[in-house]
Amino acid sequence: MLRIQRDTKIGISLLYFTDTELDAMTIIRYYKARFQIEFIFRDAKQYTGLMDCQSCRKESIHTQINASFAALNALKLEDLREKNTDNQTVVSIASWKRRKFNQHLMCRIFEKSGLPMSNEKVMDTYQQLSGYGAIGA
Repeated sequence: MLRIQRDTKIGISLLYFTDTELDAMTIIRYYKARFQIEFIFRDAKQYTGLMDCQSCRKESIHTQINASFAALNALKLEDLREKNTDNQTVVSIASWKRRKFNQHLMCRIFEKSGLPMSNEKVMDTYQQLSGYGAIGA
């Protein structure tokens, strides 16, 4: 049983493990690692098309899986570069997806309207509306 005390509230978690020889801190580290892996798979399924492969060929499925996780890793690297940090941070994949969609749409609109991206007003509008609808925008 794990007790966590924050301010006046106490949270209790029951962690079950079949190996009775492991100490409590090792079990907690294993659970943390497991849930981090689960988050990676959830993000890959929801946002980078991990489950969208329609091929039955083993090579094609491997390519799809690798492309999905590579896209997720590239997005996380871009997030770290934008935040200018080497530390782990919380990444909102939904916000990044929204931001990238907005940027793509604005580029298409400006291109079709004949407005160059080098124009100061166009670039200012692009910067302001890139985060429209994203968390923390």
